[in-house]
Amino acid sequence: MCKRIMKSQTTTEGDVPFFKIGTFGGKPNAFISKETFEEYKSKYSYPKKGEVLISAAGTIGRTVVFDGKPSYFQDSNIVWVSNDETKVLNQYLYHYYKLNPWAISTGGTIARLYNDNILNAEIVVPSLEEQERIVSILDKFEMLCNDISDGLPAEIEARQKQYEYYRDKLLTFEEKKEA
Repeated sequence: MCKRIMKSQTTTEGDVPFFKIGTFGGKPNAFISKETFEEYKSKYSYPKKGEVLISAAGTIGRTVVFDGKPSYFQDSNIVWVSNDETKVLNQYLYHYYKLNPWAISTGGTIARLYNDNILNAEIVVPSLEEQERIVSILDKFEMLCNDISDGLPAEIEARQKQYEYYRDKLLTFEEKKEA
């Protein structure tokens, strides 16, 4: 998680995008100075390129693969996973986390996803080769969904349902029953 940015530190235009929970995964509507970004990045936790970022409040479980471009994220509302890719590919986690495999804490006034919810989530981890195959298929479906987004809402909906169907089938790993 990042160090908190106060509203007074943001502007509507600027050097470094600041993603709040409402803009995470989309276009930012706030920015911070390059100086603030460099200071905070050097002092506080910051994601590495390729790591999976997860929204922990609001639209819980929205996932983004960090592209490494300078940007800053709203403190405890956006978290990321530092992962050993010799065991689980970040891109695999990106797709798997869309299944929302965690229990969400609802005891407070707002539902939240805490680090323990993420760390205790059970994830099926096939071989790296199988992960690569699954990622390749899901990336293609996702690209189709995003590339045709102008003027083709029915096609988008159909491809999104197809993507979700294959994602669920590829990531469920139900045991095969013998006849």
